[in-house]
This record gives sequence, C-alpha cells and structure tokens, in this order.
Amino acid sequence: MRRPFLLLRRMLPLLSIAVIVIALYDVWIFYSRWRDARNAERARAAKERQEARETLDRLGGGGLKILSFSASPAVIRRGSHAILCFGLSGATSVRIEPPVEPLRPALSRCLEVSPSGDTTYKLIAEDGSGKTVTQSLAIKVVR
Repeated sequence: MRRPFLLLRRMLPLLSIAVIVIALYDVWIFYSRWRDARNAERARAAKERQEARETLDRLGGGGLKILSFSASPAVIRRGSHAILCFGLSGATSVRIEPPVEPLRPALSRCLEVSPSGDTTYKLIAEDGSGKTVTQSLAIKVVR
C-alpha cells in the first residue's frame, strides 16, 4: 500500500515540470498567433493607407483642383444642346457662369446646356479656406 504513494511522491516533481512545460507551450502558441494576427492587421492597415494616399494623389491631391472641364460637342447648331462635364477635387462649392443650374462639387458631373449663341462658360470652384480656381471653355453656335 505504501508503494503507490512512494511512486507518486517520486513522480510528482516530474509531473509538475511536465505540466509547467505544457502550460508554457500553450502560452507560447497563443502569444505567437496573437502576434501574427496583430502584424497582419498592421500590414493590412498600412496597405490601405498607401492605397488611399495613391488614390488621393490620382484625384488631385488634398488641395483644390479642377480635374476636368469639357464640352461635347464644342460646336453645335442653334437650338441643339451640348454636354458640359466637370470634375473637382477638394472643392466645397462650385458654379458655372453664365448660370446653368445649381451645382454641387463632384469628382465627375455632366449637365446639358443649350446656348443661343457663342458662349464662354467659366467654371469657378472654391474650397473652405477661400481659395478659388477657375477654368473656361467656349461653345460655338452655328446656324
């Protein structure tokens, strides 16, 4: 009867060491998985920031900029219409002179115009700090 207790008493230090080693192994596994997930999340966030920066640069950067302003066709017959298209970056307000319709800033927007004679349209965009940029184009009207 004393023999099993003696064997258990001899095995107890080895079992304790084995339990501690297994617990440390589990802790290491969980930590390494957490670290890898954190590094993957940081890499994903860095990639998203880089892509956002590249997109912003392609769209004219963070400042106020007219990306496009065009008319199609540039020559029309009296009574017909042309399409004015514009694209802006960083604008808080926009208007076209002579007035066409109420406008809001957009990366890409087109509207229909029907001038009765040769007309020069002026696109005026402003940002929140009072900076203004303009661009003009002409539509010629033939009989």
